This record gives sequence, structure tokens and C-alpha cells, in this order.
Amino acid sequence: MPVTSQPRITGYHAHIYYNIATLSQARALCEEATERFGLAMGRLHQRPVGPHPDWSCQLAFAPAQFGEVIPWLALNRAGLVVFIHPETGDDLLDHSDHAIWMGEMRPLKLSIFYGATETSEM
Repeated sequence: MPVTSQPRITGYHAHIYYNIATLSQARALCEEATERFGLAMGRLHQRPVGPHPDWSCQLAFAPAQFGEVIPWLALNRAGLVVFIHPETGDDLLDHSDHAIWMGEMRPLKLSIFYGATETSEM
């Protein structure tokens, strides 16, 4: 059987999902993660953006930080849903097959990655 090479992971994104009632909690979590680990924090979107079905904030980090950031988020998310995916250059696979969820899985609008008119849900 031929050996196939694994895609190279160049980074990770953790998307913190929230709503009006949990906005301040999400802000505090994202700001603390940024201060603690030196992560790049995106905007606190108060509308669905891209494939994300809920309000969200993105935390970007290097592969070398995975072992610290992910356990910290698991212990400090306090009920918030966290969607984590690698950056390999294949957005569809990164947001589907390669994804990690903390909390309830939410339906993503994966069709934006392949131009279909139907919405795929995860």
C-alpha cells in the first residue's frame, strides 16, 4: 500500500461561539487566552461570519502551542462552544474532517468552501 504524506499544519484556529447573554464571558475568555499565551485574537463578531452559524471570536495559534492552549480552553470555556481546526491549506477538510469540537457541535456552512448552492451541515 503506498504511503501518502500528511498535510502540513501551519497553525490552528479556535473559534469561541457565544450570544448576547455570553458575550462578556467570551470576551474575557479570549482576552485571557491572548494574554496568557500570546495568541492573535480576532474581532468579537456579533453576527455569523463565514462558515460559522453563531457569533464568534477567533484565536489563532502555532502548532507548538496546541498542547497548552487546548487543555486550557477545555478547562476554562465554562460551557461556551469551542470549534478548533488546523490550517493545512484545505479549508473544507480543515473545517470538517480535521475539526475538533468542545461542547455541542454546530452546523457549519461548508458550502462556502466548494461553491455549492446547498448548505452542508456538520
